Amino acid sequence: MSTVRVFAKDLEAFVIEAMRRYGIHEDDAQLSAQILVTTDTWGVHTHGTRQLRPLLKNFPIGRLNADAKPEMIREGAAWTLLDGHHGVPFVTAHHAMKLAIEKAKICGIGYTGVIHTSHFGAAGYYATMAAEQGMVGIASCNADPQMTVPGGRGKVLGTNPIAYAVPAGSNKPVFLDIATSAAAANKIIRAKLLGQSIPEGWLVNADGEPTTDPSGFPETGALMPMAAHKGYGFALLVEVLAGAMTGAAMTKEQPSWVTGVAGNPPGPANQGQMFIAIDTSAMLPPERFGERMDWLLDYIHDAPKAKGSERIYLPGEIEWEKREHALEHGMILPPDVVESLQGLAGDVGIETLPFETITDIESE
Repeated sequence: MSTVRVFAKDLEAFVIEAMRRYGIHEDDAQLSAQILVTTDTWGVHTHGTRQLRPLLKNFPIGRLNADAKPEMIREGAAWTLLDGHHGVPFVTAHHAMKLAIEKAKICGIGYTGVIHTSHFGAAGYYATMAAEQGMVGIASCNADPQMTVPGGRGKVLGTNPIAYAVPAGSNKPVFLDIATSAAAANKIIRAKLLGQSIPEGWLVNADGEPTTDPSGFPETGALMPMAAHKGYGFALLVEVLAGAMTGAAMTKEQPSWVTGVAGNPPGPANQGQMFIAIDTSAMLPPERFGERMDWLLDYIHDAPKAKGSERIYLPGEIEWEKREHALEHGMILPPDVVESLQGLAGDVGIETLPFETITDIESE
């Protein structure tokens, strides 16, 4: 089976050049490339460089502005509200978490809300920024409606992802990054394109009934929340913390960040985002917190294993191991990521992509 491999530094260089050709400033392109490629090295290809091509298409039509910078519009002792002014969303999100961390250093906890921004990639990246500073990090955003709610019919809430990261003593930070839907929309769309059915519990049809047939989505039907009412409850919490509390657009007011979506208004998106940092040293000496986390993680690792199980993974552990392997050996990109990057190269006139064709992926 022939596929492609790429090294992180080469993929970053490609992303920087592509963004530069869209008029993105050098510093913003470098930071965006770091965020997206880090996400790919974790193996989270749905939210890595695959997202760049559709996002960049928002700049030429004025839905995003390469010259805009985030602006603080209100603040208190432990909180900040930013206006992203529809600038590069990765840059705005990165700045927002930095502000939350700064507030936490003073007050023990910091919150930053953001309005007038767009898709920021993987929420987990920003949560780990806090963990790298010895803090607990939380990041989330609301999104255009794609998900139904128990008893509902049609799209009511966004998939509203939420992520956390926790520093973990001598271990890598624990982190989790999840959508509040039972499955990602792109998994259902991929099954539709391939003419495949989907598992039960992922989708409802136009009448609000569970279905394994993806052929009507996204035109009709809606994603189901993860764990029924539990995912619905978390999605609503995100809508409050990132949307209602910041003044961003909510639910049906929220347009998709993807250009060309049917029914999308012509103007920019107004996604709401929120970032929280909690300084663990405000309550415990850092070394004591680290010792307690090490004990907790050892306890989980050493728990009795189920029949046939050789290892218990902590949240984020698989991603860190994938990243270490990717940095040393390069990473295998899924076909849809390769197709998106090839399309981006064609859009901006880059003739050579940093891919190495390989034929034996089992040995990787």
